[in-house]
Amino acid sequence: MKKASKETIAGLAFASPWIIGFCVFLAYPLLQALYLSLTDYNTLNAPVWVGFDNYIDLFKDELFHKSLVNTFSFAAFSLPLSMVFGISLALLLNNQVKGLSLYRAIFYVPSLVPMISLAMLWLWLFNGDYGIINIALREIGISDPPLWLSDPNWSKPALVVMSLWGVGNAMVIYLAGLQNVPVSLYESAELDGAGPFRKVWSVTLPLLSPVIQFNLIMGIIGSLQVFALPYVMFPGGAPDRATYFFAMYLWDSAFVNQRMGYASAMGWVMFLMIFALTMVSIKLSDKGVHYS
Repeated sequence: MKKASKETIAGLAFASPWIIGFCVFLAYPLLQALYLSLTDYNTLNAPVWVGFDNYIDLFKDELFHKSLVNTFSFAAFSLPLSMVFGISLALLLNNQVKGLSLYRAIFYVPSLVPMISLAMLWLWLFNGDYGIINIALREIGISDPPLWLSDPNWSKPALVVMSLWGVGNAMVIYLAGLQNVPVSLYESAELDGAGPFRKVWSVTLPLLSPVIQFNLIMGIIGSLQVFALPYVMFPGGAPDRATYFFAMYLWDSAFVNQRMGYASAMGWVMFLMIFALTMVSIKLSDKGVHYS
């Protein structure tokens, strides 16, 4: 047997646990969901082939359109804010100050709080009558603060604010990227007369660009799949379906209304949207990403 063949077999053998896991836990469910999306299936009876009827019904469904608008409007605000806050915190925590490890832990630990506990916490914080946020707003002179949980105009902004709670996870990744920026480049920029902001713009951000691209892609995936917090805090997308997101509609279709075929079609629409946006983000940011 040739040496190349032996190396191929050895490589496949070492990779086989991942290959098996990919086939069983990812490839098969994806193909099964694709098949079910072309059927009428309620888990109690055998699937009935309906072709593309589920997809046609989706694009006629007003609630589907409403959930898409809510999801994209949430992502349009939460994703940029999360990236700006994550990078800003990482830059602040990259300085050598006393107690730095403690500060890093303080900003990271909130991202470890379970979602249900977090939802209960924010329900109290955003309560219109006795929530600490509105109490603070009244103390600074705002006599009629927003009803965050019951006003359709303020419920999504409240969720955007809540999304910043978990920014510590991205902050740690940015912080790891900052450790790899050579100090000599900052020294060279300083000799050329660059100030703090110029050094960040011309040195830090270009060398941090691969990490920024990674967090952008992960942020796209996470923001389009937002589910746990709004599902617990705003049952049924209340108020007035203003917080009814795509993943919530998918869950209700599958496990409340028992429309598994319809939900599978929604799942594939979500997959294609995330895939398309990921490819677009990679294509648009590829020229600005520096790996050296």
